[in-house]
Amino acid sequence: MWRQVASLAAWWLLLTLALWLLGLIVDQPAGFWACAASAALLVAIGEAGASLRSWATSRRGREGKRG
Repeated sequence: MWRQVASLAAWWLLLTLALWLLGLIVDQPAGFWACAASAALLVAIGEAGASLRSWATSRRGREGKRG
């Protein structure tokens, strides 16, 4: 459990810094907290996609065993 929380926090921080630095590089800076909110949304979407893929994979495996 703590390992997953640490992993999510690391991804969130990495994405926050990447978005913030990208804004500075292209001369359209956004606030750090705006970047943090966007990064949280991206992490949530990524986790939802991973969960959906895992669910679909396990479901396909069960259907193959029934037949």
